[in-house]
Amino acid sequence: MSGRNLLGWLADPDPRHGLRFLSASGSWERVSYPTLAALALGTAERLRADGVSPGDVVGLTADAGPGFLTGFYGILAAGAVPAPLAPPALFERGELARDRLHGQLLASGAVRVVADPCWAEVLRPLVPVVGTSLETGSASSTPPRCPPSRALVQFTSGSGGRPKAVNVPLDALEANVAAIRDWLRMGPDDATASWLPPYHDMGLVGCLLTPVTYGGDLWVMSPRQFVRDPVAWLACFGEHGARLTAAPAFGLAHVVRRVTPDRLAGRGWDLRAWRALITGAERVDPAVVERFVALLAPHGFPAHAVLPAYGLAEATLAVTGVPPGRGLRVRRVDRHTLVGGRRVGPAPAASDDRALDLVGCGVPLVASSTVRVVDATGRPLPDDHVGEITVTGPALASGYLSSGEPGHEDGDGTGVFGDGVLRTGDLGFRSEGELFVLGRLGDAVKCRGRVVLAEDVEGALAGVPELAGARPVVLLGVRHGVPTALVVAERRPGPWCAAAVEAVRRRGEGLDVRVVTGGTGTVLRTTSGKPRRRAMWEATAERACADDR
Repeated sequence: MSGRNLLGWLADPDPRHGLRFLSASGSWERVSYPTLAALALGTAERLRADGVSPGDVVGLTADAGPGFLTGFYGILAAGAVPAPLAPPALFERGELARDRLHGQLLASGAVRVVADPCWAEVLRPLVPVVGTSLETGSASSTPPRCPPSRALVQFTSGSGGRPKAVNVPLDALEANVAAIRDWLRMGPDDATASWLPPYHDMGLVGCLLTPVTYGGDLWVMSPRQFVRDPVAWLACFGEHGARLTAAPAFGLAHVVRRVTPDRLAGRGWDLRAWRALITGAERVDPAVVERFVALLAPHGFPAHAVLPAYGLAEATLAVTGVPPGRGLRVRRVDRHTLVGGRRVGPAPAASDDRALDLVGCGVPLVASSTVRVVDATGRPLPDDHVGEITVTGPALASGYLSSGEPGHEDGDGTGVFGDGVLRTGDLGFRSEGELFVLGRLGDAVKCRGRVVLAEDVEGALAGVPELAGARPVVLLGVRHGVPTALVVAERRPGPWCAAAVEAVRRRGEGLDVRVVTGGTGTVLRTTSGKPRRRAMWEATAERACADDR
C-alpha cells in the first residue's frame, strides 16, 4: 500500500490534524488525531477485556463523528472485524429497527456490538453491548493487535432487496484506500468534508478511512443535518478550507433545490481550492450537475472538480472514476437502442423523447483491475455495446456471508462472485476506455424489444411541477403479462396524477402506467437514501391494481 497501512496512523497521529463534527447545537467541535488514537486504543482494550478474540466480528452502531471513528478503529486494533450497522432511521418503527438489526447481527456473526448509548437499549436484548470509549473517556496507549485478514463486514445498501453482508479482506480494503488516495492525489493538507452515512461504502471507505489513513482533516455532519441545512456542508469548503468530498447524485439535486443564489450572496466564499466532488451511487444527471455548477460558479467553484465515479460494496468501493481536472464527458444516445448485446446509437436529431444524456464514469482506478461489459453468457462485448458490467482485481470482496450467497433469495442479480469475477448486476457500456452506467438489471423491464430503465423513466417526472421536491419513484415490472410502471409518490391524489402518467407514457413508450399515492413512509428507502424498488413493487403492485383509474 502506498504511504501507510490502515492502522499506521494509530502509532503516529499528527496533532495538527483531526476530526471536526457538527454538534447538535450547530457548532463545530474538534478532536485531534492523538486523542482519537488514544480513544480507539481504549476501545480495543475494553473489547479484549470483554472477551473479544482475534478474528471475532463486532458490530458498530454510532452516529457520524468521533464515536464511530474510534469504535471502528478500536475494533480493528483489538484484532477483530468491524461490521458497521445503520442505526434506526428517523421513520423506522422500533420493532422494524430491531428486526433489521437482528438480521444483520445474525448475518455478520457479531459476538458484541459497540454502540452509542442512544442505541444501546435497542441492541442489548440482541447481543452484548460495549459502549464507545468516547462516552466513557476510556483512553489507552496499548499497541494494537495486527488487524485480521478479513478487515470489514460491509452491508450492501439493499436497493434491490435485503441488505447483504459482504466479506472485505484487509488487502482489498487497503488496495481500494490506496487507489482513492492516488486518484485524488490526496495529501495531509487536503481536508475532506462529508455528510454521508459512515456505515456504507462511499461514506466509510471514501470519506472516512481514506483521509484518516493519510492524516487529512475531516469535517463530518450527519445526513439529517445536511438535509436540514445543505449550506452548512457548502460552508465546509467556503469557510473551513475543505477540498475533497463525495455525494450521491440525489445530494446534488437536494442542494440545487434548497439553496438559492441569494442564500450565498455576500458570504465572500472562494471555492477555487475545491478539488474533488465525487458523485455516483446512482446515474448522474448532467442537468443537475450543470445547475450545481451554475449555483457555485460565482464563488469560484471549478466545474472540473465534479468527478463522476462508479463503485459498489462488493468491490469494497471504488471501481472507476473520472481523472481530476478533465471535466464531464456526456454522450447523447438513442434510448431505443439500449438493448442487451446491441450497439448504442446516437439520438435522432429531431426526437427529444428518444434522447438520453449519459455521463461517463471514468476509467478503472485500482491497479491491475479490469472492467468489462458482457452478454448474458458472460462473453465480453465490444465497445459501445450494452451488457452487464463485470469487475476483477485486488480490491474485490471475497464473497457474501450466509444468506448473501449467489442464488440468494433477493433475486436482484447483485454482485455474483465466481472465479474472481464480480458480475455486478448493473447495465452499461464502455467507450474509448470509459465506463457509462445505465442502471440496475433488477430495476429494468423489457418492452417492445428494448430495455426500459427505472432511473430513465423516473427522469420524466422532473417536468411535473406538483412533484417538485417530492422525489417520486418509478417501479418497473410485469403485471398480468404487461410491462408496467408504477409511480409512487408521498402525495395526495390530484390532477398531478394524470400529468405524471402522461410523462411516463411518453418516456416509456408501451408501458402500462399506474399511480400509487400515500403519506410519509410510502416511498421506501435504504439507509443510504436510495429507493428500495423491489420491496416497493412487491408491496404496491396489488394496490396499483385496486387503484386503477
